[in-house]
Amino acid sequence: MPTTTPSRTSIEIASQPACWRQAAESLGRHSAALPRRGERVAVVGCGTSWFMAQAYAVLRESGGHGVTDAFAASEFPQGRGGYDRILAITRSGTTTEVLDLLDRARDAGVPTAAITADPTTPIMTAADAVSVLDFADEESVVQTRFATTVLALLRAHLEAEGALPAGVRSVARAAADAERAVTEPLVAEVSGAEQFTFLGSGWTYGLALEAGLKMREAAGAWTEAYPAMEYRHGPISVTGPGRVAWMFGPLPAGLDADIARVGGTLVADSQDGAGDLDPLADLVRAQRLAVAVAEARGCDPDRPRNLTRSVVLENSRA
Repeated sequence: MPTTTPSRTSIEIASQPACWRQAAESLGRHSAALPRRGERVAVVGCGTSWFMAQAYAVLRESGGHGVTDAFAASEFPQGRGGYDRILAITRSGTTTEVLDLLDRARDAGVPTAAITADPTTPIMTAADAVSVLDFADEESVVQTRFATTVLALLRAHLEAEGALPAGVRSVARAAADAERAVTEPLVAEVSGAEQFTFLGSGWTYGLALEAGLKMREAAGAWTEAYPAMEYRHGPISVTGPGRVAWMFGPLPAGLDADIARVGGTLVADSQDGAGDLDPLADLVRAQRLAVAVAEARGCDPDRPRNLTRSVVLENSRA
């Protein structure tokens, strides 16, 4: 009887609960790189790392820990001053835009820090302080566990500082929810859909953006992502039979009825109920969905089209 070997991406997705716990347990070793209470911080990254930066920025600022902005590294406003720290998220430690930004920040006298997976890369000397999560590094091109482990570490830091926003669960609870998320079967109506719109609000909007990116990267799927309250302002027009609207976090009032009216399938399993998932654990389900859709379409999730582990440009700043 033939056996199916799980993809490398699937194995890494399933390891996330353990990675999140390890990040929280090792929090004390990362203090030099993490923002201090009251600092004005810019968090930067590229692709998935940028979306994690967006989620963290909302969590930190809404929790009262300090003003926090998030930027794609290439779009950082170079003329803007006033930041006490620039925090870069970079799995590979080699991304050109991130290294160039940190170089410019050093020239301007702005303190910098980075969170990376690889301690042998240029990021180790490009930033003033570096947090290494090598236990969450990945072989896959498509990022899953490193990105979520970074956010788990940053959440654990806010939790330890008493700055976790009301209603956001502990990392321990999120990890327990993620254990469910890696084992519960995916609904056929969802995995067989032709189109996916991911929605979020506040910090979960970054998760919605990341879910959409995972589906595009792994499966080449038609996906979109929006703030939940913007969905009615145009994007709902794409929803219909055979198409999914997936909400991270609490569902805005009346949105379920609007989705039902147009014939779409609603996924909203990370709300505030006792049996609901933490939104970060719900992202794990979206990652699994991306792999399932990729494999159903004959794509290899470990070898996504047109992608490499890191973007390194030849014409970077000297």
